[in-house]
Amino acid sequence: MTRTLVAIDGPAGSGKSSVSRASARALGFDYQDSGAAYRALSWNALERGVDTQDAEAVIASLGDFDYSIGTDPDDYYVRVGPTDVTEAIRDPRISAVVSHIARVPAVRSYLVDLFRRVIESSERPGIITEGRDITTVVSPDADVRILLTASEEARMARRSAEIPGQSAGKVAEQLSSRDAQDSRVVDFMNAADGVTTVDSTHLDFNQTVSAVVALVNQARVE
Repeated sequence: MTRTLVAIDGPAGSGKSSVSRASARALGFDYQDSGAAYRALSWNALERGVDTQDAEAVIASLGDFDYSIGTDPDDYYVRVGPTDVTEAIRDPRISAVVSHIARVPAVRSYLVDLFRRVIESSERPGIITEGRDITTVVSPDADVRILLTASEEARMARRSAEIPGQSAGKVAEQLSSRDAQDSRVVDFMNAADGVTTVDSTHLDFNQTVSAVVALVNQARVE
């Protein structure tokens, strides 16, 4: 069966996860949140007392990382071993260390292989994978490659709405810090050749999903 592979990139707060999941649901596709793996690995490291700023210790922890993710957009979960960490990996303590994990080259290489295995195991007509370097590193040959972005103000407002327990200032600080640290590893602010930019600054959620679905449907008939 010929599957449609969709790669969606973009900065923090751009709506990658929610838009990708809703788009996958609309298309009848699978959905992979690659950022969940970095967060799950961060959770695993913290639970095991690993110093997340010690690259060698983080790399060693990969041997004990038993990760699984639900790719059905209506049955999404993230597990480490038997433990469901779907909610736990969104905790601020995870957000505070995930960039330490993500900037280790050996970790990124390990997880890129994992993401590709998830893509290959999909049995639906297509799969949407979203994350920081999906369009350039994980799936540079995807049928549809999209850079989903928005103004800094819009991204901060959206992220603040997702984390009601934190002040807008704290959320803005974390978002800016995450972008700054991750930009040292991968360029997720500028569309690579062949990547279509969808700027959602002035689009609501449903309009953004419709824009993504339209690009995918266009590619499927070409």
